[in-house]
Amino acid sequence: MVLTIDVAVLLAVVILLRLRRRTEARSRSDEKLTVAVVLVFGILIAPTAFGQGVLDVVGQLAQGVTRSGTP
Repeated sequence: MVLTIDVAVLLAVVILLRLRRRTEARSRSDEKLTVAVVLVFGILIAPTAFGQGVLDVVGQLAQGVTRSGTP
């Protein structure tokens, strides 16, 4: 039996655990590490179908906001 763990799934779990901590308990270096982990996670999911779906949704949302601001 071979157990495989997708790196993106593992990083998602790490991100969730890190973000559950209280803001007051975080140091500046801890926040920088969280940002770095989130950036790596974004790079890993970007070429996947899920990442493309998120990109499409965010793009449509941004277009809607832009259109609502024009008279």
